[in-house]
Amino acid sequence: MATTRETGRASADAAAETLPDADRFRWLIGFVVPAAIVVAWHLLVATGVFAAHQLPAPLRVVETLYGLGASGELWGHVAITVQRVFLGVLLGASVGIALGTLTGLSELAADLLDPLLQSLKNIPSLAWVPLFLLWFGIGEGAKVLLIAVGAFFPVYLNLSAGIGEVSEDLLEVAEVYDLGRIESLRRVVFPAAVPSLLVGIRGGVGLAWMFVVAAELIAASEGIGFLLSDGRVLARPDIIVGSILLFAFLGNLSDLAVKEVENRVVGR
Repeated sequence: MATTRETGRASADAAAETLPDADRFRWLIGFVVPAAIVVAWHLLVATGVFAAHQLPAPLRVVETLYGLGASGELWGHVAITVQRVFLGVLLGASVGIALGTLTGLSELAADLLDPLLQSLKNIPSLAWVPLFLLWFGIGEGAKVLLIAVGAFFPVYLNLSAGIGEVSEDLLEVAEVYDLGRIESLRRVVFPAAVPSLLVGIRGGVGLAWMFVVAAELIAASEGIGFLLSDGRVLARPDIIVGSILLFAFLGNLSDLAVKEVENRVVGR
């Protein structure tokens, strides 16, 4: 009887090893809803609920993007937009880290700066455009600075909160080991705030992709935002929808990259 039971258990274990691990295919679940939306989109256009000049068929959008890609025009727009977002995130995150650290460590700095910054974060991206045109002109600097504004606030807010919420137990351990101020910051406070910083960077990257649309309205002649505006001027809904999908794809791609870094650093 024992031999039979052991044989059955061994067979079950062998069968489990041969079956594919369900977790390996878990990422496919994320395609279910987008696929359903594309099917519904196709049916709405095919049945005449939306006219072609209002909403193009999915295949028409794919053909348009393929044509732009084959001609090389699309890659120039994508490259300049990615460059603007990268530089804007780099600048905005750097300033956010500096001010977030300052207000997280100093109550006086928080009392002086936080009310103002909390107010400024509520200003919509398009509201900054007229001022940035007056202050910085229509060059690349104005576009990068506007994107940096979007990337700044999530980094600043999350890091400031993360430093302020460092466990008292950790600080007491630093005192027990008689660590100096600098060593306490380097070995206790900053490592404990890294998860908050990464959450802020992830949010900053997301907002940067939202602000880049407003940035590329500043007399741009290249970029996905310019392509979007050009589609509106030419009454080409296929270009408009294609540009929106490009923003969604690139934004999601950058979010996945930051999330992967976050998982590796935090050790999930």
